[in-house]
Amino acid sequence: MNQEKIGKFIAKLRGEKNMTQQELANKIGVTDRAISKWENGRGMPDLSLMEPLCKELDITINELLSGEKVKKEEYQKKLEENILNTINYSTNKITKNNKRFKIIITACIILIFSICTMFLIDIERMNQNKPVLFSTWGFKYTPALNIKASKIDLAIRNYLIEKLDNEPHHNPQEKSFTSMKVFLLDEKKKETLYYVYAWVMEGKYYLEDGELKQDSASSIPYKFIVEKVNDEYKVIDSRIPRDGSYYKDDLKNIFPRSVRTDIDNCQFDGTIEKLKMELEEQAKLYFHI
Repeated sequence: MNQEKIGKFIAKLRGEKNMTQQELANKIGVTDRAISKWENGRGMPDLSLMEPLCKELDITINELLSGEKVKKEEYQKKLEENILNTINYSTNKITKNNKRFKIIITACIILIFSICTMFLIDIERMNQNKPVLFSTWGFKYTPALNIKASKIDLAIRNYLIEKLDNEPHHNPQEKSFTSMKVFLLDEKKKETLYYVYAWVMEGKYYLEDGELKQDSASSIPYKFIVEKVNDEYKVIDSRIPRDGSYYKDDLKNIFPRSVRTDIDNCQFDGTIEKLKMELEEQAKLYFHI
């Protein structure tokens, strides 16, 4: 079915009857834009409009679909061709509409799946007390500060500094500093006792002729036992693995398997370098360098 040929045929017949697009549109109950679309070959009249359109143009439906006047001897042949063309046109239109419908449905399913996935990710992050990644739902979530963990961290740092300060000093101007990465905070006995597993770097620094000097340093995994009494946290014991042949056995006896994995990784993931930088930064700030 040649839409362009049919369109030109409609335009020609309308012109012969001295009708404007608007006048023809009024006669068959459509808009002038519909007439323009047909005449430009960008569409076809619906089946319900073909009979009134042909009546106004004084042609048969067979001639409309042929896009030309049909001679009597060719009428039957053209009729059969147009029937087949009409069937094919309708089938293609249905197929095109079905394809468009499938694309829309698929896009909707993908969109719904994506939104649900983002929502579930945010729910999981909230359950883990982490900020949400997507604000698609119109709210934001930021976890409250973990004051308990901060108090335990401060108690451990005070414990380490006090331990270092009680050791012999080779320089009267030296000062002790510590940096730490906590691997696991394990609550025991209804939140009154805590096992804290961490990697700790300790160092003593002093200033000589305006230059920062390091007197001693250590870098080692720790297990701290922290007790809560009257909302105050205090380190009541600590353990470290012994050197030499005892080291591996002590690691197994002191640290859980997951923490031992973290200990192994921190040798390569930049943890040691980061703790060293923190230690030096503390010393520089203290000595105003």
